[in-house]
Formats: sequence, structure tokens, C-alpha cells
Amino acid sequence: MTAHNPAAKKLFIKTYGCQMNVYDSQRMAEAMGAEGYVLTEDQADADMVLLNTCHIREKAAEKLYSDLGRLKPLKAARPDLKIGVAGCVAQAEGAEIIRRMPLVDLVVGPQTYHRLPAMVRGEAPAIDTDFPEEDKFDHLPAPRATRRAPAAFLTVQEGCDKFCAFCVVPYTRGAEVSRPAERILAEARDLAERGVREITLLGQNVNGWHGGPGGFGALIRSLGEIAGLERIRYTTSHPNDMADDLIEAHRDVPQLMPYLHLPVQSGSDRVLKAMNRKHTSDQYLRLIDRIRAARPDIVLTSDFIVGFPGETDEDHTDTLRLIERVGYGMAYSFKYSPRPGTPAFDRPEVDAAVADARLQELQALLTRQQHAVQEGMIGRTVTVLFEKAGREAGQMIGKSDYLHSVFVDTDQVQVGDLRAVRIIGSQRNSLHGELIAG
Repeated sequence: MTAHNPAAKKLFIKTYGCQMNVYDSQRMAEAMGAEGYVLTEDQADADMVLLNTCHIREKAAEKLYSDLGRLKPLKAARPDLKIGVAGCVAQAEGAEIIRRMPLVDLVVGPQTYHRLPAMVRGEAPAIDTDFPEEDKFDHLPAPRATRRAPAAFLTVQEGCDKFCAFCVVPYTRGAEVSRPAERILAEARDLAERGVREITLLGQNVNGWHGGPGGFGALIRSLGEIAGLERIRYTTSHPNDMADDLIEAHRDVPQLMPYLHLPVQSGSDRVLKAMNRKHTSDQYLRLIDRIRAARPDIVLTSDFIVGFPGETDEDHTDTLRLIERVGYGMAYSFKYSPRPGTPAFDRPEVDAAVADARLQELQALLTRQQHAVQEGMIGRTVTVLFEKAGREAGQMIGKSDYLHSVFVDTDQVQVGDLRAVRIIGSQRNSLHGELIAG
């Protein structure tokens, strides 16, 4: 165990879940940085441990309590250690976390973490899971003017008004709120000035952003005009908010990468209705056709829930047909996970063995499609933004236009370089490339 150094205030953050939590953790680190805290990767050397939680999957709370249990010896040895729980489990569980785990000093929801410094100083309640009227981004300190990694996340929208029957987001993140365009553009310009070449715009329903005239497509066009910003991505989107101007942006804005994550969840209209998705499989497929007409080389990914309450073999077959029709580059697929407080929570579940078999069949199909897309890249030239060194000497790793991880054996590039690469091989979840001279 690393010896504790009382001369410095150190913050250890563990982040669970999605990219939005990664962004939130970065902003919490900046907020605490203004209080004199520096990040550490060793929780045994920390003055404060912060667990930033996700509540999307089943057993999220149990995972949190398990991690808190492992902190008990550390807290017993150092009673002055502050332990905080942030994020969506904090929002959902509230005071129950401190009741079950008295070692926790503070609980803060995803919309109130700008109050974290005051909570640590004892100037605010130890539990804050409100949905405040003020914009948390107005109260967070400006990011420090330091160099950044070449790729960064930027939250533009939070919350969701869709109320899908399986989803806790409207209850943990609240109603949809869009950040104003001028603030997003200012943050993007600051990131570009600090070396960021790729920005991924984040939101629970990111393409529902309405923080400026012209909608999300107009925002992307404005971001495309920022000097030094070479790449734009966004996640996660909803089919019902895939407006014409956004589809046209995929055609017109060269900085908008040819990759789109567009969750459908099921290919069965009956299940989609039970999920409250408010679209049909045919509407989704016609949307895919319009997107591909605008950007023929786009790689599509999606989300699927298998074994949703009431799902039949026919419903499952409909989902497989939709997957065959689309041809995905990759997809996330899960067995249905009942979340307390959601409309589907009390509905009879599909037999576990049946759901397991369906998931294996669906994932096998998706894996075949993923490998086919990756193998189709062999011989093609892509641009790669190099982000880090590989495990082997003389190897660099980056992301292609299509978000594939690409390994290149070279000592001729540095982190942050954007170079043309010819793909020469495909591994399970990555590609192998060689630099093109010049």
C-alpha cells in the first residue's frame, strides 16, 4: 500500500458506465482542482475517493456497495478520508447509500456536482440529488489552460423526455436540457486551442439538442468552422430526432465522421410499441436508407435488448431480419434488465434460458457482421488520429474515421498526429495498418 502523503490533497475518481460519466468525472476533477486537489490513480494515497456511478444496467447499485465495502479498511485506517458517491445511482438511491454505508461522506446527483466543492467544505448538505433550476455548467470553473489529449468529450444535452419503458434515464438525469450553442462553441474552441483535434458531442438524446437556431445539424456546421477541429462525432442519438438537416450535415460537413450510433433496441413492431419507442421497424429502415444515401460509406452501430417482457420467437426473428437488412459495423446487445421505477419493471420476464439462447444467436450474427465490415476495410486508406503508444515497442494506436482501433508499427508519428493509413489486416476488435508515405 502506498504511503499517504498529507502534504497534498489528492482525488481518486472511479468512473462507471457511459461517456457522459467520463465527461462528468473530468468536470468534477476540474471543480475539485480549483479547491487544490490533484488526481491520483492510487486510491490508497487519496484524500478523497469519488465513485461516479451508472444506473443503466441491473445490479449497478450492488456493484457500488461492493466497491464501497472494499473501501472500509481504508476508511478505518484513515477516518479523515472523504468518500463520495456521484452519478445516477446516487440520484436513484440518495440517503439510502449513507444509511447502508455510513463510511460515505457525501452523495451528489449528476445535475448537482457543481456543488461538490461546497459539500466537501461542509458548506452544503451532504446529500444533494435535486434537479436544480440553475445550469451546473455556469457554476463549474473554467478548464485549466493545459494541453489535452487529441480526442475529447463535450456534453451538449442532458436528460431525456422519451420515457422508454425499460429506461431509468428520465428519472436519474431528468428532463431534456440543451446547453446554449454559444457556450458549446466556446468550450469547443478552447479544446481545439489546447490540442484537441476530435470532439465527441454527448447527450442522452444528443440529436434532440435544441439550444440554438437550426437544430443539431446547424450546431455541427458551426463546429466544423472551428480552426484545428478536424473531427466531430456524437452519441447517443434517437431515430425520431434524426432530422433532415442532420442527415444533410453527414453529407456536407467533412469534419463529421462517417460513423453513427443509432439505437433501435428491437426489430419487432410489437416489442417497439411495448418499449414506447414511438417508431416502427420500417420507419427505422427507411431512415437508414436516407442516411446511407447522404453518406454511402457510413458505418452504423446500434443497441439491442433481448428478452424484453412479452418477446416471442417471432419477435426475435423480426429483430434478426432487421439486423440482416441493415448490416452493422458493431452493436451493443444485452438481455433485458428490469429497472425499478420503470414502466416495464413489473411485467412478466421471458424465461432466462430462452433469453440466453436468443442473445447468443443475435450476438453471433452481429459478430459476423462486425468482422465482415472490418475485413472490408483491408486495402482501403483511412485517416487515423493517433492517441497512444501500443504495448509493443514501435507501435502506435489510433482511431480511424470509422472509429475502428488501428494499430500501426511505426516510430514516425506522435500522439495527436492525423495520418493516412492503409489497412492491411483485421483482428477481433481492431485493424492493423501501415503508414502511407508523404
